[in-house]
Amino acid sequence: MTIQIIPAGSITKSTQGTPASVSASDRLPVIEVLAEIASSMSSDANTDQMLLRFLEIMVRISRARAGAVRVLTADGEHLRMIGSIGLSPTLMDRERFVPLECGICGQATLSQSTQYDSVLQVCQKQVRHIYTSLQCNTVYAVPLRHKGKVLGVYNLFMEEPQPLSEDIRYLFNSISEHLGMALENARLTRENIRISLMNERTMLANQIHDSLAQTLAYAKMRLTVLNEALSDNDQERSNRYLGDVEEAVDMAYSELRNLITQFRDRIDPRGLVPALQEMVESFRKKANADVDFLNVAQDVVLTPEEEIQVFHIIQESLYNICKHARARHVVVTLDLHENEYVVNVADDGVGLRGSGSSDIGKSFGLTIMRERAAKLNGKLSIESRPAGGTIIRLAFPAHHGVEEQK
Repeated sequence: MTIQIIPAGSITKSTQGTPASVSASDRLPVIEVLAEIASSMSSDANTDQMLLRFLEIMVRISRARAGAVRVLTADGEHLRMIGSIGLSPTLMDRERFVPLECGICGQATLSQSTQYDSVLQVCQKQVRHIYTSLQCNTVYAVPLRHKGKVLGVYNLFMEEPQPLSEDIRYLFNSISEHLGMALENARLTRENIRISLMNERTMLANQIHDSLAQTLAYAKMRLTVLNEALSDNDQERSNRYLGDVEEAVDMAYSELRNLITQFRDRIDPRGLVPALQEMVESFRKKANADVDFLNVAQDVVLTPEEEIQVFHIIQESLYNICKHARARHVVVTLDLHENEYVVNVADDGVGLRGSGSSDIGKSFGLTIMRERAAKLNGKLSIESRPAGGTIIRLAFPAHHGVEEQK
């Protein structure tokens, strides 16, 4: 099935009042329109821009004098005009927001089907004269719907009073369903971004509590006993407590710098593997050690949320090694074995029995790392290497990635 596209300025009528025939080059296959919608939905295109692009197509196909596209507002009670074709700025300002139940848009919303009627019957009195001055006598409302819910409306303002042909109505219904799905996907994407943002804020708050806040609380307690020692003119105690405070402040400053550096780092938009390659290169310079990354897995298929968790676990592991291990060589490996991802961060440093190494969890957020592992339904462990040094191992199931590939 094909839809005839006739340039708006070259419309002619036969004696029966139907459009004159057009050449094959002026026909637009329905499949091409739907393919363009599918392509737009799979890309990162702006939703408003996508809606306006298909408004232009619908105006052109229907030979409408003007058109507008509106979407449901967050409160679910109004329709907000995204943009229009052929309407004056004055009219757009008047109808920037309209109640959901207003006129023909309300009829289309309640019935979840395309509606059309005379402009004089359905439009508000204060805007009727503007439409009639544009020679718009009939208005269509094509709802954008998804799973029984209307998410927006296309308005088409026609010069002719007769209804659209069956093939055009069929195409518009298909467009509305696909664009309704695009709007719902955009809403879910925004919701997921908000959730991820809140999760990261919670993780940041936990990490600050487990490192910086505890160090500052210790400094505050030492200041109290320092003040008592000064009051008692006890020079020896005063010097000891002052040293404790200075050490705590130095530690807090170091932890704060680590937190700032960690949360400035962002995962590469290309995915986890390029992000880890960049991270390793950065740590190679900071740690003054050989840091290698080996991707043994043939293909790494993770959700964005999983990638973020793995990225930060490896990042925190490298920070710990840089701070405590005094390692000369670090190897990060990523493997996929028996439907399970395994990440190893191994070093040849002083090991768990070395100075300060046993405090790795307390000082640098092992609890947070394990919480991240739990989000992956995985397990995190820290072990001594027979040849010296430590190995931090993360193992988690790959079922999410397997499902996506199918």
